[in-house]
Amino acid sequence: MAHRRQRRRWEYACVLRFFLLMCFVERASAQIRYSIPEEIKDGSVVGNVAKDLGIDVSTLVERRFRIVSGTKDALFQVNHNNGVLYVHKEIDREELCNGNSACLISLKVVVENPLEIHYVGVEITDVNDHSPVFLEKEQHLEIAEQTMLGTRFQIQAARDPDAGLNSVRLYKLSQNHHFEIEIRDDEDKIPFLVLKKALDREDKPKHRLIVTAVDGGSPQRSGTVNVTITVLDSNDNRPVCSQDTYSVRLRENATLGTLVVKVNATDLDEGSNGQLEYSLGRNMKNKVYEIFELDSLTGEIRVKGAVDFEDTDVYKLDVQASDKGQPPLTVECRAIIKIIDVNDNPPVIEVTSLSSVISEDSKSGTVISLISVADKDSGINGKVLCSISNNVPFDLKPSYQDNMYSLVTKQRLDREIVSSYDIIITATDCGHPPLSAFKTLTVQISDVNDNSPEFSQNPIELYLVENNTPGVFIFSVSATDKDSNENAAISYHIVREATQNDMASFLNINSDNGHISALKSFDFESLKTFQFQVVATDSGTPSLSSNVTVNVFILDQNDNAPVILYPVSSNGSAEGVEEIPRNVNAGHLVTKVRAYDADIGYNGWLLFSLQEVTDHSLFALDRYTGQIRTLRSFTETDEAEHKLVILVKDNGNISLSATATVIINAVEPKEAFAASDVKSAVKEEEENSLIFYLIITLGSVSTLFIISIIFLIVMQFSRDPDYSTKTLQDVNYDGTLCHSIQYRSGDKRYMLVGPRMSIGSTIVPGSNGNTLVLPEHGRRESGEVRAKYIQYRPKPPSAFLIALQTLGVL
Repeated sequence: MAHRRQRRRWEYACVLRFFLLMCFVERASAQIRYSIPEEIKDGSVVGNVAKDLGIDVSTLVERRFRIVSGTKDALFQVNHNNGVLYVHKEIDREELCNGNSACLISLKVVVENPLEIHYVGVEITDVNDHSPVFLEKEQHLEIAEQTMLGTRFQIQAARDPDAGLNSVRLYKLSQNHHFEIEIRDDEDKIPFLVLKKALDREDKPKHRLIVTAVDGGSPQRSGTVNVTITVLDSNDNRPVCSQDTYSVRLRENATLGTLVVKVNATDLDEGSNGQLEYSLGRNMKNKVYEIFELDSLTGEIRVKGAVDFEDTDVYKLDVQASDKGQPPLTVECRAIIKIIDVNDNPPVIEVTSLSSVISEDSKSGTVISLISVADKDSGINGKVLCSISNNVPFDLKPSYQDNMYSLVTKQRLDREIVSSYDIIITATDCGHPPLSAFKTLTVQISDVNDNSPEFSQNPIELYLVENNTPGVFIFSVSATDKDSNENAAISYHIVREATQNDMASFLNINSDNGHISALKSFDFESLKTFQFQVVATDSGTPSLSSNVTVNVFILDQNDNAPVILYPVSSNGSAEGVEEIPRNVNAGHLVTKVRAYDADIGYNGWLLFSLQEVTDHSLFALDRYTGQIRTLRSFTETDEAEHKLVILVKDNGNISLSATATVIINAVEPKEAFAASDVKSAVKEEEENSLIFYLIITLGSVSTLFIISIIFLIVMQFSRDPDYSTKTLQDVNYDGTLCHSIQYRSGDKRYMLVGPRMSIGSTIVPGSNGNTLVLPEHGRRESGEVRAKYIQYRPKPPSAFLIALQTLGVL
């Protein structure tokens, strides 16, 4: 009982869902219905579908006006030029439709741009083209002479394939005195012979009658059968059935041998006259004999073939029970077997029309497919609900006609996210258990140019070593485009500015791959940095573009030899004469060789060494400061004149050098003082003119220093708190205008290059000073140092520093 209640609730739920679905069905168009008789000639016009639907005839070809439905489409064709529906081949109603119900052929007419579907029904009316036919030309009956008046004897019924009035309407019996004909008024119209006068075998042992079946057509058609009646000797009691009609219900797909019903008849006679034998009537359809069998002794009707509700839902079996008397007496009863539908047919999904490729800019609601579903089951088992797979931007909308749906877009599509969809259509009936069918539709999304090229980094920092070879590849830019095909084909060009100092004019770019080459050799000492812009443009219509800024930093090479600032003679050579008293003590500062290197970092770090000296025991040279001092006091045996050749070289990979010659004359103290006075007077005159320039230079440097301090304070407060800053001590040496300090910040190593700083000074990472990020090994190619390795902004020594060195302060 619980199972039955559960099934009933399930059926009610399915019915409710189906009812609600039908309430919201969108009505696309009304159905047109035509009617034609069967056997009409080929080419006969059924009607003008385009005119009746209100479709412009001039657009039929352009809109692909056509019939798309069913396997019966070959019966009709439509003229694409004028919209006329005509018969394509001969139509036989009896082949298409069985029974007396209306024979209606449904056609689906589709037009496109915009997509529309219309439904046309063509009813095939019956023509009286068949005569009633008896399966047997002769029929024999045996009737006992003591048969009671009014007894009925079933005879073979005539069959007429026509329907309605054109089928069998009445039976006529040839003239006789003993029988009249009677018709059981049901759908089969079974004829019976009724005994109206007692038979006398001795008077007339055989009776020959002619039964004529007449249909109701115009003109009428008829068929006849000869009935021969043999009069038998008496058998007093006829068998009697317990019921005239047995009504039972049988589930389809019942197993072979299933007991359907047991017919029970009795006979009051004894002996052979009371022994009964059962048999099936002879006027049933052949399928009845294929599906059911009757036990002649027990009267049990069992299943012997496949029972299919979709084929036949009701079977009517005529059962005869005859005794073994002479003559035998017979009784007839009927077994009506109603077949109960079982949900044994899954739904069938038919794709009427499909647009397999759709543009990604299609509007919401665009129809891409028409779908119909069908289920051979009936009732609740034949009600079908359709659904679509989740997570797809499509929706399934029902049509006003049962089990018709349209697949439409429900949101904007994006090919760059999903380029194709596999849409799973699920059709589930309301049976118990429900059966489902699945169909997968693959829809490709076509591309439109809706994405601009993108650079992975903006801006890009390019570090280029000076003295590069002109015309050689130095760098490459690359952009990507999420679109496909032509929409993703990218070309590059450099933005040129109509200015005199536009460095982009010295660069060339390959428009296909973004490879950049320099048309000139850059010099760090004259140009430290510049920037340009590269534009990437796709090939779509219309084309889209984006640009990237490239900041170029020129890196120093050791291409400048040291320059001797002191000593310098009047003719410009690095040679000078120094006079010192002979009575100086050890450690006396004789003079200081001053030099300058235009390079920076290690390339500008100068070291001094004695290349040639007359007496190694008398003079010493500080290798870092260039100071020449005495190692001991002069003796009487020491020479008065000493020549020192000093070699000044930088610390580049391939070091460059310069030499200076200092001639030291040891004089008596009085001569040294006199010479010193003359020299001081000359030097004082030179220094007076130099002081004026130093004042101007000092003021400029002070102003720049104050601005730099303010800038550093602002940078300190605006910097990310996670950014690590370290304070390092200066390399302790004196004598050159350049030095370097290394420090680490995060995952990078930095080098500060510039004038010497006092111990305890703080280096601020991120400032615009002379900061060099040391590159990782193995990352150079074609004279190019990649971005992210070096952050470097060199600054040449100021005139103030040069002046201070000249005066001997540094």
